Amino acid sequence: MPGLMLLDTPSLYFRAFHGVPESVTAPDGMPVNAVRGLIDMIASLVRDHSPDRLAACMDADWRPAFRVAALPSYKAHRVAEGGREQVPDTLSPQLPVIDRVLDAVGVARIGVPGYEADDVIGTCAAGSSGPVDIVTGDRDLFQLVDDSRPIRVLYTVKGIRNIQIVDEAAITDRYGIPGRAYADFAVLRGDPSDGLPGVPGVGDKTAATLISAFGSLEGLLAALDGERAEEIPAAARRRLAAARDYLAVAPTVVRVARDAPVPRADLTLPAAPRDPAALAELAARYGLDGPVRRLREALQAR
Repeated sequence: MPGLMLLDTPSLYFRAFHGVPESVTAPDGMPVNAVRGLIDMIASLVRDHSPDRLAACMDADWRPAFRVAALPSYKAHRVAEGGREQVPDTLSPQLPVIDRVLDAVGVARIGVPGYEADDVIGTCAAGSSGPVDIVTGDRDLFQLVDDSRPIRVLYTVKGIRNIQIVDEAAITDRYGIPGRAYADFAVLRGDPSDGLPGVPGVGDKTAATLISAFGSLEGLLAALDGERAEEIPAAARRRLAAARDYLAVAPTVVRVARDAPVPRADLTLPAAPRDPAALAELAARYGLDGPVRRLREALQAR
């Protein structure tokens, strides 16, 4: 499906880091497992899906102030010294190399101060007039799936090669909710990995039942306050009422921004590297000849 491909780059390089052994090193002994894994993933995506445009979306702010103000627990367990995100010691030195490789290839890198990569993706997807593929290992971005656009997620299920295509039917099949209701479902059930508590006592099954019955979180809360309150099981009614404060702020945290001030950028995917000399130097210095060759071949073959 040629069109726009948006990479959730932090999700992908973390996935590559954990999916490729640290024994994969540059000639000087520096681990380059995340770099190699990410380049090979991009080569596979370009070869298999032939996007016309591609953007590597970045976290300019991995824990935005507006989300923390709404819910202080948001990603709090992942804060390292100085307020930085906890990143493995052997991954941190690889991140500038990833940036330099992407720049030499000619892949646009986009980040917006005060926003996460998810928000850049949401905004770019909202502004696109054609098909969009979002590549991520993060289920949060399922909320952007929209068959009518079409916008779908290429979900990295395991490692860096196993890709599952997620459309509205896949969401309904997996979670038992309407295909565009993932954000409301996530608010109710929570996500410990992001410090999102959810409504105590409401798990996947109850959240899916409630969202399916009332269509949305807004519809559920309207029912709770109105004539349909008796349609909500008594236990769930009590739990929702007790979680009012959380439910008032959680959507701000969970919902991806679709109006971030994303700068204009040329997202055209080149047929050949933008700076072949710089790319060759990086390949030699970091032992990336194989992945770089595969990416060049994928670009040329489109």
